[in-house]
Amino acid sequence: MQIPIRVENLSFHYNADPRLVLRDISFEVGAGEVLGVLGPSGVGKSTLCYCLKGLIPHVISGTYSGNIWVNGLNTRQVTPAILAEQVGMVFQDPESQIIGLTVEEDLAFGPENLEEEPVTILQRMPGLLDLVGLSGFLQRETYKLSGGQKQRLAIASALMMRPNILILDEPTSELDPLGREEVYKAIYNLKRTGTTIILVDHHIEELLEVTDRLLVFEEGIIVEDTTPHDFFTSTPKSSYGWLRRPQIVQVGELLRQQGLVMDVMSPFEDDFTNQARNLLRLEEES
Repeated sequence: MQIPIRVENLSFHYNADPRLVLRDISFEVGAGEVLGVLGPSGVGKSTLCYCLKGLIPHVISGTYSGNIWVNGLNTRQVTPAILAEQVGMVFQDPESQIIGLTVEEDLAFGPENLEEEPVTILQRMPGLLDLVGLSGFLQRETYKLSGGQKQRLAIASALMMRPNILILDEPTSELDPLGREEVYKAIYNLKRTGTTIILVDHHIEELLEVTDRLLVFEEGIIVEDTTPHDFFTSTPKSSYGWLRRPQIVQVGELLRQQGLVMDVMSPFEDDFTNQARNLLRLEEES
């Protein structure tokens, strides 16, 4: 099976700043994998997204070295227009992504530019709206949507191009808790379809639950490539001053410090709860 994303020795700096934003990074992303990207602000996470989308080097100027293959296409050699059918991208600001006056117009914008048949475009809309939890919104005016609804519309609009890769660059950073929950429900639904997802976000609890793997960046390099479970159970994180640990992890650490548990507790809420119940049951039996 073809690897959807392969990054090889990628380095980049912007023309206005000689500092390397990305420094000789390499990694792969498997089909259907949800890859979380973590790191402090300004570390190159969004720059990486622009590279994967092909905006760098074709639209955003700078000094670029290395190679990226997306579904076997080298992003140096194909235009963003071609990559648009391979990779969808959703940005931080939901307002900046809405083009149509209605949900229907917004969904149709991308495929219309590819001169797809109107009947084909319309047939695709209901299923995608259902996927992101916006069933029945087809004729809704976009300016009346909430922030969470706009961001889910942006996801659906990206998927109208039928990409098998979706990049989400901090899609919940400007949303309230309800909007964030709505967007993550859509991401869960999308994960079940087998879409390959690159997810950048600072909301660690939600990110932890949906990702299969984490890339951790500091100063433009990958410092960890691991699973969410191992990231929070195998290595100390005191050196990551930017990282806000999930509350469930903090509770587990307090239980161990107090001598109430000996094992490392799972960073996943359901597993943590089951562990705690089993420990309580053993304590009662003894």
